Amino acid sequence: MSGDYSWLSHFDLGLNWAVIIKWLPKLAQGATLTLELVAIAVIAGLLLAIPLGIARSSRRWYVSALPYGYIFFFRGTPLLVQLFLVYYGLAQFDAVRNSFMWPYLRDPFWCATATMTLHTAAYIAEILRGAIQAIPPGEIEAARALGMSKPKTLFYIILPRASRIGLPAYSNEMILMLHATSLAFTATVADILKVARDANAETFLTFQAFGIAALLYMLLSFALVGLFRLAERRWMRFLVPTRG
Repeated sequence: MSGDYSWLSHFDLGLNWAVIIKWLPKLAQGATLTLELVAIAVIAGLLLAIPLGIARSSRRWYVSALPYGYIFFFRGTPLLVQLFLVYYGLAQFDAVRNSFMWPYLRDPFWCATATMTLHTAAYIAEILRGAIQAIPPGEIEAARALGMSKPKTLFYIILPRASRIGLPAYSNEMILMLHATSLAFTATVADILKVARDANAETFLTFQAFGIAALLYMLLSFALVGLFRLAERRWMRFLVPTRG
């Protein structure tokens, strides 16, 4: 993209606006891909984390043992190592290459998505476990006293209450996952950081390339924080004390 950018001279801070404008469409595509990674990983991770968190909060050791091992592994190892194991490691097994999953596991985007889903599910499960244990026992006892069965108590009392308690921590996990997507470039996923690295390699304008990438991450984080604040105001209004 070429043209006269002299009208930007009064904004001159030592930046090459022509190069920035040239790479903006690719950075926008990278931002879209980053949002797709975050959305799929966090939503799928939440669905996986619900049974894990419920089982993890069980007082029976044989119920909580397997979720504990899962959570311990994914919280105890770096996300980058997990991504390498999935993207580079699984390909060495013939059973994986001959399975129906291979078309997905050889695709960088789906490898990154699967890894981040498994990773964030472990953290969300711990958030859910803590939220369940934070529910006042009296609320559960009241539900049982009204004749609710254990499944009904779980779905109508425990999970809705735990979702409100854990919402702030869940929002923090979503922001952390947004930042963690910057590791996807190691699996050749064309996210924001991958595009910024390509721009830096071509132009050698390090500040501009990574500065714009940082700005995009900040804008996305700001948008997500705003959405969760709206959700907290709507779903946690009963926690705000009213004036007498």
